[in-house]
Order: sequence, then C-alpha cells, then structure tokens
Amino acid sequence: MTDPTISFAALELPAPLLAALADVGYETPSPIQAACIPHLLAGRDLLGEAQTGTGKTAAFALPVLARLNLDLKKPQALVLTPTRELAIQVAEAFQKYAHHLPGFHVLPVYGGQSMVVQLRALSRGAHVIVGTPGRIMDHLERKSLSFDALQTLVLDEADEMLRMGFIDDVEWILEHTPATRQTALFSATMPEPIRRIAQRYQREPQLVKIRSATTTVASVHQRYWQVRGADKLEALTRMLEVEENFDAAIVFVRTKTATAELAEKLEARGYQAAALNGDMTQGLREQVIDRLKNGGLDIVVATDVAARGLDVPRISHVINYDVPYDTEAYVHRIGRTGRAGRSGNAILFVAPREMRMLKTIERATRQPIEAITLPTLDEVADRRIVMFKQQIMEVLAEENLDFFFDVTRRMESEDNLSSRQIAAALAFMIQRERPLRPEPNEIPAPPPARSSPPARTSPPARTQAPGTSAPTQQARSHSSVLKPYRIDVGRLHGASPKEIVGAIANEGGIDGKFIGQIHLFDDYSMVELPADLPADIIATLKRTRVKQKPLNLRPLTDADQPMPAKRPRATAHQPRNAPTGKPPRSRRD
Repeated sequence: MTDPTISFAALELPAPLLAALADVGYETPSPIQAACIPHLLAGRDLLGEAQTGTGKTAAFALPVLARLNLDLKKPQALVLTPTRELAIQVAEAFQKYAHHLPGFHVLPVYGGQSMVVQLRALSRGAHVIVGTPGRIMDHLERKSLSFDALQTLVLDEADEMLRMGFIDDVEWILEHTPATRQTALFSATMPEPIRRIAQRYQREPQLVKIRSATTTVASVHQRYWQVRGADKLEALTRMLEVEENFDAAIVFVRTKTATAELAEKLEARGYQAAALNGDMTQGLREQVIDRLKNGGLDIVVATDVAARGLDVPRISHVINYDVPYDTEAYVHRIGRTGRAGRSGNAILFVAPREMRMLKTIERATRQPIEAITLPTLDEVADRRIVMFKQQIMEVLAEENLDFFFDVTRRMESEDNLSSRQIAAALAFMIQRERPLRPEPNEIPAPPPARSSPPARTSPPARTQAPGTSAPTQQARSHSSVLKPYRIDVGRLHGASPKEIVGAIANEGGIDGKFIGQIHLFDDYSMVELPADLPADIIATLKRTRVKQKPLNLRPLTDADQPMPAKRPRATAHQPRNAPTGKPPRSRRD
C-alpha cells in the first residue's frame, strides 16, 4: 500500500503535471508510480513487473512528459503496445496528463487506421508516438517516422506482445532506435524471451516488482452494469431504489469536483447525500462521517483518498460510479462494506470502452463479477408499492388516526363516497411527485450484455485520442461465409497459427470468431477469412508482418499450390469438426 504521506509533489514532477493530476483527482501515487517515477525522471532504464491495472501508465507517462522538449516537434518517446485498443488508451492518458502543457501532441499509430491519416499527422510533428509493432515497422520502412531525437522507449505489456507473436518485431524496432535511448519494459510476467530482451537492450535496469491485491472481501457480492455516461445518474437512483437490505452507501468518483456535483444531484432526488473529499477540513470530514454513522445520511460521495480508513457498519453498498484507476483502488473501495463478518454489496459502473479494466479486475482479484441489467419498470413499480405499503402499515401502527377516521366517515356520508375511493384518491395525491409506477422514460434502456453483443447493421465509431483525426476504417461486421486466403509466411519462416491469428486479429481488426482454419506449408500458408473482407482491410493485412515478413494476404486462386488431401495436424485454428463456410467458435490461442 502506498504511504499516504507521499505526494506527487514529493516526486519532483513539474507544476503543469501536478495541476493535471489534481484535475483528474489523483491525490497520492500508487505503489508502482512511487517506485518508477524517480528512476525514470533520472533517466535510468527500468524493468517493471506489474499487472495491468496497477497504475503503470501514469508511472511512465508522467516522467516522459516531464522530460520533453516541447519546442522540438519530433518524436522523443515511443510507447509500444500489443493492441490498438491499448494504444488509444495510453495516448488518451498522455493527453490527459499533458492538459497544461501547451503545444503537446501525442499520436496513436496502429493497423486498421488509414495510412493517409497517419502520414498527415506525422508530417505535422508529434512529441510522443504510441503504436502497435506492425504499423511502427511500416512507418520506419517508409521513412515517414524518424527516431533520431528519441529519448525514451517504453514496452508496455511485453508478455502480451510475446504471446501474440510480436516479439521479433519488437526487437527489430529496438535495433532501429538510438542506442542512447532510455528503455522501460513493463510486463505482468517475466518469461525467458522477455528477460533476454531486457539483458540485450537495457543498461543496468532498475528492477521494480509490484504485486497488486489478489483477494477481496469474500462476503461482498460483486456486480457490474455496462453503462452509457448519460444514463449513470438515473441508473444509480433506480438501482438504489430496488436494492434489498439497503441501509447506506458510499459512491466512489474520481475527482473532488464530482463528489460535490453528484451529492447535490442525489439530494435533489430525495436522498440524504453529502460529499467527502480531500479539500474538506478535518472537522467537516468528521461531521459527514458522524452523520453517516447515526443515520443522518443515506449516501456519501467520495474520492479514494478521502474514504481511506472509513469504517461505518451501516455501509451496505459500495457503488463504483467511476471505474477506479487500478485494481488496488477497487479492492480498497469495496472493502468499505462487508466488514467484520457482515455481508455487503459492490456495484461497478463500466462504460463499453472500460470493459478491459473490468477483465483486469477479475483477473487480479481472481473472482468473477456478475453482470446485471437495469431494473425494469415492473421491478421499480413493485419496489415502490412495497415501500408505500410499509409506510401505511407504520402509520397505522404508530399514529393516532381518530380525527382522520372521522373525516373519512363524513366524506362517505356527505359525498356518497366509499372508503376505497377516498383511499385511492389520497394515494394518487401522495405519489403524484414520485409515481408508484414510473414512466417509461424514467428507466434508460440497458446496453447489450458482455457475453452476447447484438448484431450491428452499421459500424460503430472507433474511440480516438483527443486531438487526432478520426480513422477512416471502422470495425465491421462480416458475413458467416469464409473463404481461403493465401499469406506469404509458412513453416520455413518459423510462423505459428497463434502468431498468424494474433497479427490478423490485431492489425486487421477481425474478431477471432471470423478467423477459420489455418494450414501451414513450407513457404506460404492458407487462412480462412470472411468472403466479404473489405479492400482496405485486405490492404492492411498485405502490409501486416509475421516473423518480420509481410503477409501479402490475397484470395487463394487456382494457380496457387493445391491443398493436400489430408490436412496437417495441429495447424487448424478452427475446431476440426467445424463445418467450412460457417464462422468457427472463437478460440484464444
């Protein structure tokens, strides 16, 4: 656990970076940030063993930004990532931390994006390049990318690049960068090929090994909802309304400003809510906690640091309104409930683009997190009716109603009304501001479940880093009909089906379920891909490399070597009994 007395200012980061960190709600560095930032600021090489989700992006991004010469419009840092999604995520993190650095430019470079767009962006100049190995190699060969001013090279998730077959490409890139560069290598595990790269390309690297938390409170029921940002507040209030055994909740957000804003909105919806953040004096903080303990508050909206050490038996629910920055923060958050043998509930709001972090949390905690949907209209109505009946029963049991019995009898006799009619009218009046049966527009429609996304009729927009041009090529749905394509790598080149699948899926943006059987021959291979593969994806896959050799993908023709009657063993990506022409089951190699 990070010493709470350590601050980012103590790490001697420049004032513009400290201001950006304050903007996004970072209050103290995570263990990996505290360990890595001083070494990287000093220009030392670093070998970091840390899981995804420990905060390592900031651990390397902040020192890189601190050492940049913004007047020099050349790439001074290169971050290699295994996937385009991670490249975009890292580029966005750089943009966020550089908010107060005028003129800073980061460029994500990955396969599947228009080469024209990338060439135009490179010609304008960029201080930091974040990219996947294949596309970086393309630009180096085209001489559209120069590393003559490169100071720092970061290998992010090196073991994942090894698993996907990119490690040879990584070494090729390393050999085309200045020998004087600083090299930081991060990997969740340290297999022998990764250690060899560290020994060959790093100079006396500083070793940093961070173990993220791997256990959570067993008595906490963990769930997640896949959310769209505009629906979060309404979803929160609906969920709290139907949760059973709800007593009090702590809602976690990322920034100090968000604590006050969300607390005000919850108060406007009838909840007793208050903010808890690092800007509050100790006296105000103690007042909020005391009100929570004695039942004066239903909800406290807090940042991670402000809630550290909070132990209130009433807290039945922890709501992760904003996804935490790392897995340790998640474990600390949900530890605020389910304490001392009591049961607790934790709900995580996850935007579609944050599903990667959800999987990281599941891996780190070694516990699945259950998917939930928003309450339906009927569920909300049933819960409101139960609460309404409970209020009536409490009034009947606790209040003297003789005067109101007399008023009701007079109405029955003078106005010819039944007690049932009077009760129904009173119920309508009472629930007018908050109907027992909510209107349809009160409940936002649930997004698709993680395990079974709906078929799309049009391509979704790809997320991009701020300040960059939108890629012209988008993720596409494909037909179920597969056909054979030829690629110019085979057994003699040392290629494996796993490496071919990884290259095609990552650089071409093709889901694994649309990649069929793969057959290796001596100097070429055959791979089954969708028959309606667009021309721009084919063009991308022509340039995509495996074992430093372009695939040169093209449809298989009669002039190509015929397929053998007996298919080779252990080279089929598709299950052996899967019928040709239908999409095979996705299999992670």
